[in-house]
Amino acid sequence: MTTSTPEPGDAEVIARVKAGAVNDFELLITRHRAQVFAIVAGHVPAASVAETAHDVFVRAFLSLANYRTERPFNHWLARLAMRTCYDFWRRRKRTPETPLNDLTDEHQQWLDRAAYGASQAALAADVSRRDAAEVLEWALRRLDAGERLVLTMLHQEGHSVSEIAKRLGWTATRVKVTAFRARNKIRGVVREAMQKKGRRT
Repeated sequence: MTTSTPEPGDAEVIARVKAGAVNDFELLITRHRAQVFAIVAGHVPAASVAETAHDVFVRAFLSLANYRTERPFNHWLARLAMRTCYDFWRRRKRTPETPLNDLTDEHQQWLDRAAYGASQAALAADVSRRDAAEVLEWALRRLDAGERLVLTMLHQEGHSVSEIAKRLGWTATRVKVTAFRARNKIRGVVREAMQKKGRRT
C-alpha cells in the first residue's frame, strides 16, 4: 500500500525557489491564482484583470527575497495585489479622462433626473440603478489611485478602515483622510455634471 506524499506548504516551496528551484514558483501560482484574480477583478476593469494578475505574480517572484515567513504568504500576496491595482490606476490616471459628453444617453438621463431634484428615495428606487452605478464609475475615474481604491474597498466591498490600512500598508488615519477627500471629490464631480446638464436645457 502506497501513501501519497503530502503537498509542501508555502514556506517550503518558497525556500526551494529561493534556493534556485525557480520552476517551483508555479506551485504558488496554481495555489493562489484564484485569490489574486478575485482581488484584481474587484479593482480593475475586466479587460485588464488577466494582465494585472500576471503583474502581481511577476512582482511576487521578483520580491520573494524580501518575503518573511512570519506572516502568511497569502496575506503578503494580497497586499502585493492591492499595490499592483493601485499602480494600475496611477498609470490610468495619466491617460485622458472620459468627458461628460461621452456618457451614454441613459447616463445623461439619470443626471437629468438628479439635476431636476428627484428625491433620493425616487432615485434609489429607479429602475435605472445600473445607470447610477455607471455614472459613479465615471466619477471614480476622476479620483487618484489611492482615493479610488479606498472608496471601492470601503463602500462597495465593505472592508473596515483597519482592514484597508492593513492591505495597503497605510495608517488608519491616512485611510480616513483619503476617504474623506475622495467623497468630497465625488460630490464635486457629480454636482458639476448636474449643473452642466441644467445649463444645457
